[in-house]
Amino acid sequence: TPTLNTPKMHIPPWLWFRTYSAHMNQCAQWEKGGVTVIHRGLRYPRDWPNQRAQEKGIDTALAIDFVAMAVDGVYDVGVIMSTDTDLLPALEFVRTRFDEERHVAVAAWRSTNNRRRLSIPGTNIWCHWLNRDDYASVADQTNYNR
Repeated sequence: TPTLNTPKMHIPPWLWFRTYSAHMNQCAQWEKGGVTVIHRGLRYPRDWPNQRAQEKGIDTALAIDFVAMAVDGVYDVGVIMSTDTDLLPALEFVRTRFDEERHVAVAAWRSTNNRRRLSIPGTNIWCHWLNRDDYASVADQTNYNR
């Protein structure tokens, strides 16, 4: 039986378990579809749930995977979907080290008030701009609470 370490909380334990259970159901369904799900823990602040729990180490894990997969020849084109500048060193490394063998690109959300994207000064890196319609076309509407 899996162990669930729950922090001191101000929400009923049944709701915490229901949320966790829905998350695990979603991961299981995605894995059946061929997705590799990497579970990362959350950091809970002392006054949780008044402050949101935070994912920790996601950007580092993504950067390591991006570089490792380039080194291992897993992809021809690596695309980072983020505007987090902590990922720039990984993008720069792959772009510089594997210029002819691996191509890098980025993806970002486009809206009337947001045009941020990752870029490397002096280079021309392709950006896949995505909008609300793109999101709606792939949004997972499944109810995993069953």
